[in-house]
Amino acid sequence: MKLSDKAVFNNKGIDKPFTQLLLFFVLILLVIFLSIKSPFFFTWNNIRNILDQTSLHLILAIGMTFVISSGGIDLSVGSVVALSGIVIGFMLKSDASIVASSLLGMLVGGMLGLLNGVIISRLKIDSFVVTIGSMSLYRGVSLVVTEGQPIYGFPIEFTYFGKGNIGEINPPIVIAGFIVLLAFLIFKYTKWGQYTLAIGGNEEALRRVGVNTNLYKSSIYMFSGFCAGLGGLILASRLNAAEPNAGFMLETNIIAAVILGGTSMKGGRASVSGTTIACILLSVMRNGLTILSISSYYQQLFIGFIILFSVSISEVRKRSQVQIL
Repeated sequence: MKLSDKAVFNNKGIDKPFTQLLLFFVLILLVIFLSIKSPFFFTWNNIRNILDQTSLHLILAIGMTFVISSGGIDLSVGSVVALSGIVIGFMLKSDASIVASSLLGMLVGGMLGLLNGVIISRLKIDSFVVTIGSMSLYRGVSLVVTEGQPIYGFPIEFTYFGKGNIGEINPPIVIAGFIVLLAFLIFKYTKWGQYTLAIGGNEEALRRVGVNTNLYKSSIYMFSGFCAGLGGLILASRLNAAEPNAGFMLETNIIAAVILGGTSMKGGRASVSGTTIACILLSVMRNGLTILSISSYYQQLFIGFIILFSVSISEVRKRSQVQIL
């Protein structure tokens, strides 16, 4: 069996629908409960609001799905969101075009992610250590260059990316849908997706058959950084301002969604559909807490519980499968 065939086999193994079906069932129950509790919940305006809030998290979570399924972690995405937005803000204030500013912001996000990937792959330093350091570094740069003050006063046309309309929905929803479809196709049909899973499953075996794992691992973090740069564009456009503290602790929510969706923290398994459903579920939960006038502090409590519960379930299922084999 070729290595690519093995990767495809592993990919099929992780796409068993148990986790996704369970999440979808919980989502349906939550929607029914909130619809009963509040007539406002199931209105189109509120549904669009939920999808709009989901879109930013989903874009970042897709990038994180690639990283975690490769056996790594990226704690710097929130800081990359902020720094990418700051770059866009400075460009716009210097009278650069909206297109050029936006493209540069996303490119900077990708380069910051690539820097993480190169350090991790070339120097063989744990991704947790590298990205927690870069999280502080990128956030610090954002605060220093702005002196802790937001950048605002952008052209009104810039807000289209975050608050415009494409028919009845906002552009971020369409962008998130495209990123989800792209990720599915990459995992399903490309060697890059297969090698991502193979790196998470057995990087040394992949290296021994001649695959440049350093190159692929660096590209994975670059993609995560690009997604964060895209998130920075959307957030800056939505606020019509570039905040140095934008995206603070955002990585917690993103990691929770990826783990909850069924992607293994140890690598080798990924679920794009699971990540998507989990992001929607968490957004519905936050929306429901707001509608029911429950303190937002409980969001962190629930998210922390979800991470612990999801990791525990994942480990129990993995051990039971090993015992059966």
